[in-house]
Amino acid sequence: MASICDINNQKPTISYPVFWEYKVIFDAKDDVKKRVLDIVGNREHKLVFSKFSKDKKYASYNVNVLVFGDEERLEIFSALKHSAKFVL
Repeated sequence: MASICDINNQKPTISYPVFWEYKVIFDAKDDVKKRVLDIVGNREHKLVFSKFSKDKKYASYNVNVLVFGDEERLEIFSALKHSAKFVL
């Protein structure tokens, strides 16, 4: 499936620094605060619980991190992807 960026052959313009939001899903039993802190380190961030899955096996969170460039934004995404069940 093509995205609007693919159709126009352009990358979106992102003005840095910016608080970038990641939606992450972890096992409900995970220590999410510790996992996120291990990834974001001393960067300014905010972790907000969103909701549990129907069976309460998984929990979703919004993670907002102050990023200063594409490389940093993608690095955090990759680290979250390796730690969480799912990342958007």
